[in-house]
Amino acid sequence: MSNKALLIVDDEEAISWSLRKAFERAGHQVTVAASAEAALDATSKSSFDVVLLDVRLPGIDGLTALAKLRQQTRDAPIIIMTAHGNLSTAVKAMEGGAFEYLPKPFDLAQMVDAVARALRSRVPSTLPTAEIENEEIIGRGPAMQAVFKRIALVAPHDASVLITGESGSGKELVARALHRHSPRHGKPLLPVHVAALNPNLVESELFGHVKGAFTGAAQSKPGLLALAEGGTVFLDELADIPLPVQAKLLRVLEHQEVLPVGASQPQAINVRILAATHQDLAKLVRSGQFRHDLYYRLNVFEIRLPALSDRLEDIPVLAEHFLRQFGIKSGGLPADTMNYLGTRPWPGNVRELRNALEHAAIVARGGPLMPEHFPTPLASRLDESKLKPIEVWIREWVRERAKAGTSAEPTNLYDEMLAQVEPTLLDEVLRQLNGNRVATARWLGLARATLRKMMRKYRPVEDPADEDSEGAGGITSASTQ
Repeated sequence: MSNKALLIVDDEEAISWSLRKAFERAGHQVTVAASAEAALDATSKSSFDVVLLDVRLPGIDGLTALAKLRQQTRDAPIIIMTAHGNLSTAVKAMEGGAFEYLPKPFDLAQMVDAVARALRSRVPSTLPTAEIENEEIIGRGPAMQAVFKRIALVAPHDASVLITGESGSGKELVARALHRHSPRHGKPLLPVHVAALNPNLVESELFGHVKGAFTGAAQSKPGLLALAEGGTVFLDELADIPLPVQAKLLRVLEHQEVLPVGASQPQAINVRILAATHQDLAKLVRSGQFRHDLYYRLNVFEIRLPALSDRLEDIPVLAEHFLRQFGIKSGGLPADTMNYLGTRPWPGNVRELRNALEHAAIVARGGPLMPEHFPTPLASRLDESKLKPIEVWIREWVRERAKAGTSAEPTNLYDEMLAQVEPTLLDEVLRQLNGNRVATARWLGLARATLRKMMRKYRPVEDPADEDSEGAGGITSASTQ
């Protein structure tokens, strides 16, 4: 693959220099252009085997120049590079015929591999044009860039897609994006939340029924799959489909036909199936709870969504996006708030982030959103059902102290906590031991001198001469009340 002609189009000198040196060492002939105009001029005079094209360029941007560059390079593979990628950018790049889409920053090894594959293929990627609407999926980090790329790759095809990820990570948004950027975008998109269907009527709801099929079936009724004719059906929480119904769903995928309940002849339909689950389907297959043939038929192409904890770099842009939805012009969240959002657990993922921001916006009443305006983290609320009462009290006490210190950070929490705990602990151990201070020191694991200091601090009215009494005649806590 040596001695090939490469064109690098990027206005960042450091990136162009690094790429040029790497590919020249590999034996390629490299030309660098700092703008799309310069690249178009170069391709009008010379031929190139691969083009590395940045999106953000002075003058004409890379995506606008993509079609003309493909024409002038006779469909040489074009690798798109961008530090400002989103789903729209990924889709436009793939629709424009880009061979590959690499978000910056990328490893040099990634680019070397992409160029090697491009040189081996020399097959242009052509995708039909689709209208690009306002994006709902937000993300600038590498994890979401990978998701955008996979959406762009599979959207134009009729292949079934399995969307996996934790609850609240945005699986339905991915399904909507796949439909929006597909040739079926002018037809219905029908989301079906399987877990919400009546377990006894799932088959009828999905596939329909004929008149008299069962008690109460006074007339024939089309199923949800038939209602989406020509469009897309999104089966959310797919793992909840009963095993008997899974067999009929397999028929839909394999033959594009449904058999309504009570019918003797199947009915032809034309739908694309997208499915989502937060459960481990492979594990359910192994346990016999999910059909293996249906799993493989659905999982033609998988898009796995990252948890919010794996894309913390997206929290600032997500927060700004949600606040705009609430009609709030934040002007940027305070640094303390951004630090708080980046360290707080998000088991509910993006959905929990949105709800927490809405809660904080209500509490802040038009003022800046501060950490104390946010609800208790979901993880803490869930865990407290398993905590011991003293653990619950400590957590609540710390939260109250945090709220009390709105003008400044709480300080000396350790000493404050000891002042809360030590007197009660001392009092109760003395009560249990009938005031025997030698035994109390032993129970507490303290030296007698340390216990003596505690007694002077918390129980100064008691007779210090009695401090070494071994018998039951010592002063009890009850006598001091």
